[in-house]
Amino acid sequence: MIELTGRAALVTGGNRGIGRAFVEELLARGAARVYAGTRDPGDVDTALVEAGAVPVRLDVTDLGQVTAAASMCADVSVLINNAGHFANRRLVLTDDPDAARAEMEVNFFGTLNMIRAFAPVLAANGGGAIANVLSVAGMVPTPFMGGYSTSKAAALWLGTIARAELEPQGTQVTSLIVGSVDTRMAAHVDGRKEDPRDVARAGLRAVERGESVADTDWMAVDARARMARDPGRYERQLAKLLHASTLRTGR
Repeated sequence: MIELTGRAALVTGGNRGIGRAFVEELLARGAARVYAGTRDPGDVDTALVEAGAVPVRLDVTDLGQVTAAASMCADVSVLINNAGHFANRRLVLTDDPDAARAEMEVNFFGTLNMIRAFAPVLAANGGGAIANVLSVAGMVPTPFMGGYSTSKAAALWLGTIARAELEPQGTQVTSLIVGSVDTRMAAHVDGRKEDPRDVARAGLRAVERGESVADTDWMAVDARARMARDPGRYERQLAKLLHASTLRTGR
């Protein structure tokens, strides 16, 4: 368990969507400083800066920028790995063979870059906590977003392994399972979508409680329950959606 009040936190992809919601919620909970990592610090709007956010230039796939961020943000004890990329392409029968690689670079290797760089920072500040913002697509086979699903599944296991490696230094690692959220990434998706602020609140509650894996919304709960009841049947149902003309689920 961890108390967020008075801590310094960094949120990757902190300029919009779920990331921005995490920044706002951390500030509301009394965080001493919240760094909003983004490829272009100018994307962090004035209202967020006036509320206390500190913009940081941060492309999680750029090792130079990641290393610089770890040096600049040496007071961080809470790391929220939120930055993500969804190419909206098939994995095997694709018209863009580089799309899956781009998703893996951000969603898996980008998260790994951040954990590697900030593990010593967190250790120096008492251990702290890491939260990886994942997806229900990484928990269940999701053929209609094959590259994204695969990259998020890899990030899930990354969190599990990081938890084991970092436990001796007192760093907790929480994997947040997120469903469909009302963000730019899911603008093309039909159906019910969660408010990013609700997802951020649920995620931070899970961090405060020290949970290893936590569902943040109804879709994550429902999908994992269906997968547990009858994996084969649910896999076949999801496969049928591959041929649907409009995506109706997924983050």
